[in-house]
Amino acid sequence: MSLVEHPIGNYRFLPGIAPYSCGVVSSPGFEIVHVTFQRPLPYRSGFEQIEKALAANDRPKAALCGIELRSPKPYTFAGFAAFNTEYAAILKDWGVFVNGVNPVARTNVAPVLYPPTEPLLYGFSFTNACPEGLPSTFVVAGAGELPEGILARERIVALSDTSVEGLKIKSQFVMDLMESRLRGLGVGWPMVSVIDVYTIHSLTPLLPEIVLGRVGAASIHGVNWHYTRPPIEEIEYEMDMRGVRTELRLG
Repeated sequence: MSLVEHPIGNYRFLPGIAPYSCGVVSSPGFEIVHVTFQRPLPYRSGFEQIEKALAANDRPKAALCGIELRSPKPYTFAGFAAFNTEYAAILKDWGVFVNGVNPVARTNVAPVLYPPTEPLLYGFSFTNACPEGLPSTFVVAGAGELPEGILARERIVALSDTSVEGLKIKSQFVMDLMESRLRGLGVGWPMVSVIDVYTIHSLTPLLPEIVLGRVGAASIHGVNWHYTRPPIEEIEYEMDMRGVRTELRLG
């Protein structure tokens, strides 16, 4: 994968699949700001709040570079494709696509406790100006135990194996994928500020060696465990991460 420059968004992105990119990294003179909603919003009306936030910071719609969603339950592969078509149409209407490619990174997971009744907008990221010379900031999109660029049940790593050994295989695969995306963005583990893990399975056998043991000095920040399922049925383990200086909370 090669980084692609967003001509007006002030970031670069790793192309992924049609609904989202694999990750984004800020251009010189800009940083990525991460925003979380204390009370997530229905995702369509949530875009109205994104627009207001961008306008308040004197930023164009094209500055939007990351989206985080929460779904009522995991989708089938067909259902996931249908939702993605609807979702991508919103971004296309916003004019954020680059030569027909969706540059916006995304995470979409399904909470197990108190699940929403409709897809919600949980958070988003956008670029904003910052002093020159500061380190790049970035967002790595969510990914589960599927090879890069593939959405097919038969390619799920350790399919149906939720034993400790099966989960170790899955989590090791996802860590490899995360590291590959970091390299593609031109950044590394020491620059990571937040690591999110999305699974209903215990992290106790996985954290010491496979996750925290891999990230080096960034392990001091720990891991956020979200008791959720990944967005597609039979995927058991998902991660995303970011390296940002500015975290905001709305609502």
